[in-house]
Amino acid sequence: MKLVEATLESVPVVRPKVRLYWQQNLCLDKGYDFDEVRDLVKEFGYTAHIRARGEEAKKIAERAGFKARRWVVERTHSWMNRFRRILIRWEKKPENYLGLLHLVCAVITIRCTGLLG
Repeated sequence: MKLVEATLESVPVVRPKVRLYWQQNLCLDKGYDFDEVRDLVKEFGYTAHIRARGEEAKKIAERAGFKARRWVVERTHSWMNRFRRILIRWEKKPENYLGLLHLVCAVITIRCTGLLG
């Protein structure tokens, strides 16, 4: 919550111009459910989509079979940690590490599609 402003200022991607009919969206989890964060996101020109605290527990209680989807990211990080050169960073140059990271993502994608067995 304390680094939202610094994070939004350091976004390296050039944003397209905001138009009235096409707004920029920003999805955040319930850790950012504060009025200060909502005001700050609005100052930067984003439309905030922040899950309220306790909302997920209500949905789980209401619907049988409802599951959160956070595990997708955690699972992917776990798969990436199986590659030792990514888990323990031996490369000194950031370009080499980034190249290996892209290679690992490509290998994981190929394995998930089942193209090679």
